[in-house]
Parts: sequence; C-alpha cells; structure tokens
Amino acid sequence: MESKELAYKAAAVLSSKKAQDIVILDVSEQTVVCSYFVVASGRSTTQVRALCDNVEEELKKIDLAPVRTEGIREGRWGVLDYGDVVVHVFNEESRLFYYLERLWDSGRNVVRYEDPQ
Repeated sequence: MESKELAYKAAAVLSSKKAQDIVILDVSEQTVVCSYFVVASGRSTTQVRALCDNVEEELKKIDLAPVRTEGIREGRWGVLDYGDVVVHVFNEESRLFYYLERLWDSGRNVVRYEDPQ
C-alpha cells in the first residue's frame, strides 16, 4: 500500500469511529522521518485509546502493524508509527498544546479529511 493511500485509510478508520478534526499532513519535503502525519482528536482519554486501538485493529486486517506505538495507555496523545505514515491521536487539550498542524504546515501540505460522499 502506498504511503498516501495508507494515510487516507487511517483517516477513514478514525472518521468511522467519530474522531474529530482529522488532518493529513504531507511532510515528505520537510523531514526524512516519514512522509505523512495523520492527526486527529478524541473527546476523552477513553476515546483516544479506543481510536488508536481501532486504527491498529483495522490496519492489521490488511497485514499492516505499527513499527511502534507510544502513549496510548495514558490517552492524552497516542502515536502509531507505520514507518512512512505516523498517526497521532490527541485529546483536545494536548492537541491545542502541541498543535502539530502549525509546526508542519508549509501552506500547501495540509488536507482536512472529509468522508467521501
């Protein structure tokens, strides 16, 4: 699966479980760490954990497992690292504090995810 396709698949999974404010950031020209960040918010620590678990579960169905995960148990900021795509799921307070979109926005690399009609 191509990196862009994986980023959109992760965003779709997050959307299906009612994640808020889903953003896909193409950071390929800004870092060698990965090509895409998928950033989303959950309303509570419980929802953040559930969103992360669901992304991991759904992507395992297509034989994709994260290289590593961080912070999911605490439920403030969960990170799922799929190599070229890194999924960040925040609670609202942490999302405002870290504001990854502002840090990585080059003016043309941010896509707000909307479910296809």
